[in-house]
Amino acid sequence: MRIKKFLLTIAAAFGLITVSAVAANADTVTVKSGDTLSKIATEYNTTVSSIQQLNHLADVNLIYVGEQLQVNGTQNNQVNSQPQAAQQPAASNNQAKQNPQPAAQSSQPAQATANNSSNSSASSNLSSSDAAAKAWIVARESGGNYNARNGQYVGAYQLSASYLGGDYSPVHQDEVANQYVTSRYGSWVNAQKHWQECGWY
Repeated sequence: MRIKKFLLTIAAAFGLITVSAVAANADTVTVKSGDTLSKIATEYNTTVSSIQQLNHLADVNLIYVGEQLQVNGTQNNQVNSQPQAAQQPAASNNQAKQNPQPAAQSSQPAQATANNSSNSSASSNLSSSDAAAKAWIVARESGGNYNARNGQYVGAYQLSASYLGGDYSPVHQDEVANQYVTSRYGSWVNAQKHWQECGWY
């Protein structure tokens, strides 16, 4: 009988030591709205039965918001790491969205370069005085804008749309303007003189 009592005493002491060790390693979790024992067990890498035994719960389906439970597992950090991983593709999408802007902006200098090269090639056959007179007229007619419109008058030289025949490209505007000035005034210098006297050419 004494041996049985001795063994029971040792077993009881061992049980108390084990429970104390588990309790010492346990974390305290405050139940939030929407929590279940299963959810908490998953988050802390433990089991529902372990939480039930540690907290002496009669019904595993009955816990209350604000209630504090002892959990003897370690918190799973994967839940916290997922939002960071999800944010990375969003940053790359923003970069993808920003890339087209420089491409759209680069078309304007290209158009300006085409206009300038067209104008310079058309003026290369002119004398310096005619080229200067031509530039003077263009500056007053449109400011050098090949897309300028004023009623029926179109382009850098403000020619009648009927002269251009629907082709408003800078090259065609230069060609038609040179033909018009040559046939009407003989030179751009004479066209400039007429413009200075009458306000048009």
